[in-house]
Amino acid sequence: MTAHRTAAAAAVAVVLTVGAAGTAQAHGAPTDPVSRVFACGPEGVQRESAVCRAAVAANGGVAFDEWDNLRLADVRGRDREFIPDGQLCSAGLDAYKGLDIAREDWPATTLTAGARFALTYLSTIPHKGTFHLYLTKAGHDPTVPLRWDDLISEPVGTATDPRLVDGAYRISGQLPAGQTGRHVLYTVWRNSSTPDTYYSCSDLVLTGESGQPQQPGGEPADRQAAASAERDEDKQAVLVGGVAALLGLLAVAASALVRRRGRHG
Repeated sequence: MTAHRTAAAAAVAVVLTVGAAGTAQAHGAPTDPVSRVFACGPEGVQRESAVCRAAVAANGGVAFDEWDNLRLADVRGRDREFIPDGQLCSAGLDAYKGLDIAREDWPATTLTAGARFALTYLSTIPHKGTFHLYLTKAGHDPTVPLRWDDLISEPVGTATDPRLVDGAYRISGQLPAGQTGRHVLYTVWRNSSTPDTYYSCSDLVLTGESGQPQQPGGEPADRQAAASAERDEDKQAVLVGGVAALLGLLAVAASALVRRRGRHG
């Protein structure tokens, strides 16, 4: 987690210094808990994982280079009208459809059920708006494409115009007690100074007080152990890849700024 936050903050500092005033567009994505699009993006340390490769393949071979540009215009709160069931993670956009594949091996962040948490949302171009964080219901099945009715109706965290600190917004929330296993945290950022709404999926593993995750439907102990080992490997990969991720993020963020300034004049 620390490597993700450090790399993201450094990259945003470069982007803002080079010329944040050059466009009116807002861009960003969650980095902690890490979103699918960021994890599989150019600077994501999981971009070479099996699930990220499968997502790119499902995407028609198109990589998630614009990890901070998953947005729809003029939604105005009518999210269900614009985004079909099963396409929540891509917001129904063909350029991101690989994010909707239903698998159990998406890079996941481990949090404690019933505890408070903070989501870090990296903003390559800051803007005003309101964040809503929605969690999947108890018994969520990660092998089924995400539907609107899979989400708890009340957000577990909200924030309006949060302060930008070290290139990122931080939105606090409260996880439900007793709800463990694999879940998805669905982030919706409704801009107020542009017509855009941003969407993203962050995968979670929620544990109880003992720290032992419970799989949906009561999975066998050996499967729980395998999942725990996989998470440990993911954490090690984050630490080892921290420095490389920082360098890659700086280069990609600067390149993205140059591309967008060219597109928007």
